[in-house]
Amino acid sequence: MPEATVSALQLAASRDTRTTLDRILGYEAEIRGSDVVVLPEAVLGGYPAAGLSGERFTRYFEQAVEVPGPEIDELAGLSARTGATLVVGVVERDGSTLYCTAVFLDPVTGYAGKHRKLVPTMRERLVWGRGDGSTLPVVPTAAGLAGAALCWENYLPLLRAAMYAKGIRVWCAPTVDDREVWRSTVRHIAAEGRCFVVSACPYDPEGDDPFAGGSLIAGPSGDVLAGPLLDAEGLVTAKIDPDETIASRVELDVSGHYSRPDVFSLTVDETPRPGVTFHRD
Repeated sequence: MPEATVSALQLAASRDTRTTLDRILGYEAEIRGSDVVVLPEAVLGGYPAAGLSGERFTRYFEQAVEVPGPEIDELAGLSARTGATLVVGVVERDGSTLYCTAVFLDPVTGYAGKHRKLVPTMRERLVWGRGDGSTLPVVPTAAGLAGAALCWENYLPLLRAAMYAKGIRVWCAPTVDDREVWRSTVRHIAAEGRCFVVSACPYDPEGDDPFAGGSLIAGPSGDVLAGPLLDAEGLVTAKIDPDETIASRVELDVSGHYSRPDVFSLTVDETPRPGVTFHRD
């Protein structure tokens, strides 16, 4: 594959979705030239504040987006104008339940799929539902197959194993984790999966949940290619050779020659699991 450019867009999430969407659209010139751009977790809708209930939760619910929906259509337009595949963390509203979701926007086809977070963490569990195995896509991009895991989902060994088995080359990691140890996690996944990892974190020095950023890009040997960007808003960008993922797997292919299916096995259930299913004879 030819050389590609991958980026993380580090910015804050406003509690007003329209405001955040306009700020994302304002980065059109900077995004142009990138093949894949990853945005932070819950950048549309915002990370849930502590003690969300009653009227506060109602306001939060109203700022969530439908997938697909009008806000997703606007992001698809941005993808088309820039030529970049966008991977955007959103708070998704489906019926009366909210999900932490990563949405994929393709510059040609538009909305290309979504991944719902499988396990919300700590206070997230009070406001976000749990995804199921039906939203574990990998999508083609100019930088190779891309998939996503949201924040602490990246600590799930079996999820990582499933995504590696799908041939992922660009691992997208929308997050709100700005800790130093998180950057070690990003580098570990890159080295373990022999893939490029793009981690996008918000930067917001104000409010109850200040985020310092730390977005970065790691290569298949675990080396840092760009970032971390700290204490600032902006785009973190790296030029990559997608074929490096293939070359590096001669040493380590955890889903191939380095696996032991005679000892270990993994079954992934990708069946949709709605709360209610209707059947007619």
